[in-house]
Amino acid sequence: MSPFTGGTRVEVGGVSVSTDHYIGGRRVSSPFTFEDRSPLDWSVKLADVSRGDDSIADLAITAAVEAFPAWAALGPSGRAEIMHRLADLIDANIPSLAAVECLDMAMLEESLRLRVLARGARNFRAYADLAAGYEERVWSSNGTANRVIRMPAGPTVVITPWNAPFMLSTWKCAPALAAGNTVVLKPAEWSPLSCSLLADLAHEAGMPPGVFNVVQGIGEEVGAALVRDPRLKRISFTGSPATARHIGVAAATNIVPFTAELGGKGPFVVFADADLPAAAKKAAGQYDDSGQVCLAGTRLLVEASVRDEFLRLFDEFADQHVLGDSHDPATTISPMIHPDHVANVAGFVDRARAAGDTILRGGQPSPLGGDDGLWYEPTLIEPASNDSEVVQREIFGPVLTFQTFTDEADAVRLANSTEYGLSAIVYTGSQERAERMGRAIRAGTIWTNCFLVRDLTAPFGGCGISGIGREGGDYALDFYSDLKMFQVLEGTTG
Repeated sequence: MSPFTGGTRVEVGGVSVSTDHYIGGRRVSSPFTFEDRSPLDWSVKLADVSRGDDSIADLAITAAVEAFPAWAALGPSGRAEIMHRLADLIDANIPSLAAVECLDMAMLEESLRLRVLARGARNFRAYADLAAGYEERVWSSNGTANRVIRMPAGPTVVITPWNAPFMLSTWKCAPALAAGNTVVLKPAEWSPLSCSLLADLAHEAGMPPGVFNVVQGIGEEVGAALVRDPRLKRISFTGSPATARHIGVAAATNIVPFTAELGGKGPFVVFADADLPAAAKKAAGQYDDSGQVCLAGTRLLVEASVRDEFLRLFDEFADQHVLGDSHDPATTISPMIHPDHVANVAGFVDRARAAGDTILRGGQPSPLGGDDGLWYEPTLIEPASNDSEVVQREIFGPVLTFQTFTDEADAVRLANSTEYGLSAIVYTGSQERAERMGRAIRAGTIWTNCFLVRDLTAPFGGCGISGIGREGGDYALDFYSDLKMFQVLEGTTG
């Protein structure tokens, strides 16, 4: 990596990282900072990061506004050339990106190197190619020739979560840039450093000044200032429903299209005719990344006739998990992101225990790392009622619930019994049942006998409080565009 010179830089995992904002093609510092610490060892301060405010938000959006006309005029092919260079640079710098994100967010370094970060490069290539290959819809009706044309919408604010920060930022920024928009990215304050590296790479790829900007800081401060700016044309957010409600008010005030992915409480439905070892192994895999995955199937719903056999198999696979250092390839469960998050997860479990729910395994912080360690034991809870808080609310930690059902109708009832609707997993040996369940469960994505198999052209998003709108493929490019209906009277000449 050839880091952009200028501003304040620190070394993280042997990699030079800027702690400043990236605005208008240059590094910009703030007089105030916030601490960024490593979940792997909370005593280690990685950096003091520039803390944005209203003035920084204004500076970034001004840069995006000024850069927009030229970037939009460059056209899909011209933009694709730069985005492909950026994708190549991401691929070339995966070891450095992995070293930083492992320390900053604690995701398993091996997973980052082999799977997660390469997805960031694929995002830029895929959306660049989709935009460049767009075929306008053309037809004749009522004596006119008709076309649907995509127009770049304008300056866009992207706000991303602390889990998988680099990949999820590229997932949103890539279609926005490919569509011809300029972007202000605001990463989460708990894991901002890999997004700062993305700014370095964008600069090295030749992204024109102001086209891509990164602003760091606290959501209630600079994030709020960004989303209420009337010059914005699009807002994209991933995070909690509570924060989305605030952003939605700002978007509505300025009549700005807004998309939000807001987490889930996915059912993991297992029928008696399923491959039980495969289902139990995949269910135990929902503890990966300490359960900090919005798509995880956190509510295990198992046909009553195979309850005991499933639990026996589940315990065998869950016992194989290794809590440890995210740098160690043997580790399967990393620490959680922040002490406040550990306390939040522990609170859910403690309240469930007090309410009479049964703790089938785990249920307490791990002693690993001592008093400041952020590991939590993989936990399975059998609720006394479907109304239990641990069933109805997203925990976002290594905590699953276990319930049984009597028949297909009961399974559908339980699967659809929360306000969420992001994803679902179904294990069955019947193609007919798979089809029925796929149609009956309310969720944006349903996997049958598999999990996390993704196609970048497919729509992604949630129902209920799991979100608004869809990302992925042409669905994302349409969101980041204004669609124009262009009609010409047939026979018009000259």
